[in-house]
Amino acid sequence: MKIDDATHKAIQEHLGYTDEEMALFIENHRNLYIISKAGALMGKTIVFEVVESHGCNSQHKVGNKFYFDGAGNLITKLNPGRICCFALGMTPGLIFAAHELLYAGVDPNEMRFKRTGCFDTGVKCGGWGHIVMEIRVEDRKK
Repeated sequence: MKIDDATHKAIQEHLGYTDEEMALFIENHRNLYIISKAGALMGKTIVFEVVESHGCNSQHKVGNKFYFDGAGNLITKLNPGRICCFALGMTPGLIFAAHELLYAGVDPNEMRFKRTGCFDTGVKCGGWGHIVMEIRVEDRKK
């Protein structure tokens, strides 16, 4: 698999790679495969929706949503003004799983274990509160 010169240049500029670093990047066949799937990934929005909430100090409620672009970057303008770091910190594993499924040509919404919860265990287990979030991947709205 090979990438065209314009893509090569765009990646190198975006990542700030030297020519030597770019050569290492290109030598890794996995990188080229992922680049070939980048268009599909960039056309997606990853959404975590709160499906359970009790005692949440940050006041996250059922129905609240946290939005990420296809690469896994938080889309700040679409998100609540405050997001608990203990909830946010639980999202990367499911985002990674969604990426892997997409790269393999599988609909990430078919993921079997698609829920995660914040780090806090809730008042019954010695914490304060707890939320449960469910991931889904949507086509990006224009």
